[in-house]
Formats: sequence, C-alpha cells, structure tokens
Amino acid sequence: MKRFIHGCAFTLTMLAGTSLLAQSRAVLAPVPPMGWNSWDSYGLTITEDQFKANIEWFNKHLKRYGWQYVVIDEGWYLQHAENAGTKGADQGYTLDKNGRYLPAPNRFPSSGGDAGLKPLGDYVHSLGLKFGIHIIRGIPKEAVEKNLPIAGTSLHAAEAANTSDLCRWNPDNYGLKANAAGQAYYDSLAKLYASWGLDFINVDCISQPYDADEIHMMSAALKKSGRLIVLSLSPGPTPIEQADDVRKICAAVADFR
Repeated sequence: MKRFIHGCAFTLTMLAGTSLLAQSRAVLAPVPPMGWNSWDSYGLTITEDQFKANIEWFNKHLKRYGWQYVVIDEGWYLQHAENAGTKGADQGYTLDKNGRYLPAPNRFPSSGGDAGLKPLGDYVHSLGLKFGIHIIRGIPKEAVEKNLPIAGTSLHAAEAANTSDLCRWNPDNYGLKANAAGQAYYDSLAKLYASWGLDFINVDCISQPYDADEIHMMSAALKKSGRLIVLSLSPGPTPIEQADDVRKICAAVADFR
C-alpha cells in the first residue's frame, strides 16, 4: 500500500493562462510527488470501488504525513482487462469519437455519458488529495485504423501516427510524429484531462529510451491545457545524459512567473 508513485516526476508543467498566473508563482512539484499508484496491487484491473476504498484509507492514514497523490495506473480504458495477456482476446478498448481513451464504463460507472473521470476526480479533490492517471505515449491503434478526427482540428489520426513506432511492452498505441497533427492530438488529450481535473499524468514508454519529441509535445500540450498538471516520465529515472534537455522543459516554468 505504501509506495512512491512509480516513474520520475522530473518535468514540472505550468500554464500561462491569466487565471493561473498567481498559482504558477509557486513551483508545482518542488520534491518528487508522494502518493499511491494502483499498479502493484491491481495491475490493469482496478475498479472505481476499489480505487475509492484505497484512497479513503490513504486519506485517513497517510495524508497527514504529506502523501497527496492517488493515481490510476495503466488500462483504465479496458472493459476486459483480464484478457490483456491473451493474444487475440478482446480487451474492449473504450474511445471517444476523437480517438481518445475513455474510462471503461463497466469498471468506472460514474464515467457515464460524457463525464469521463471527472466525478472520480471531484471525489479525490473533496478529500483534499490530488488525482492522477497513467497513459502510454502516442495514439490508439484503433483511432488510426478508423482515421478518427483530432478534436478541434481538421486533422486526422493517420496524419499524427508513426506506425513504425511501437512501445516494446504495450501494443495499444502507435507513437506520434513530431508534426502539427501529433501536437494537435496531445493538445486534445491535455484539454480532456484538464476537464477531468487531473493533477498528475504519468506518461509511460517515453523515458527509457528517451523520446525527446513526444516529451516536448506533451509538455507543450499541458501548458496550454488550462490546468496545472505534473508530468511524470516512465519507465524508471530519466537518463542522466538528458538532464540538459529536461532542464529546458522545466525552465519553461520561469516564463510564467
């Protein structure tokens, strides 16, 4: 139960919106965020009820010691997460019309309609805690196969996807091209996540090997999202040889003070 959020919360993400200027004067994550992540206990399978039970315990026993973040790890968009290890089995990916993953309604019933994870985020915030999720970098293969439109643009998923770029341990997504469509897709994700009230996003398959293009695109998207969100990079610690690049991303915080 007691563990640090996995990954490296190395990038501090701030937004330059006028309504957030006062908030952005404070460093968002001056130390690595302390919290609980669902992976070690539940893998892909956690449900809304299980998550609530854990954060209620967390709130009662750990918040007083500075633990703040509660994070739903990988697979929250799978209706049949139990099939993930079986080749060819239906996992029940849940996507919106713009190719963005949505919470599986059978596992997160409060997400019905267009609610997404906002009701759960509101519950987390009502306890004085911070809410986060895990994602795999890139764009869902299903969105690319259907060539779904990218929200708020005339662009489409096939224009954003690099179909030769695959995560070594997760088959769900293609990587993104470093082009206008790739940036637009990450912008659409960040806007959606901000509307859910997220405080923390752990992006996996992006730190080792270090994917500078996608890190920069996601960081830029979060800065435009309308919400202050910590960006965490996984797996493992960011390679030390990339320290200068990470400093440049983090230095963007100073631009909005």
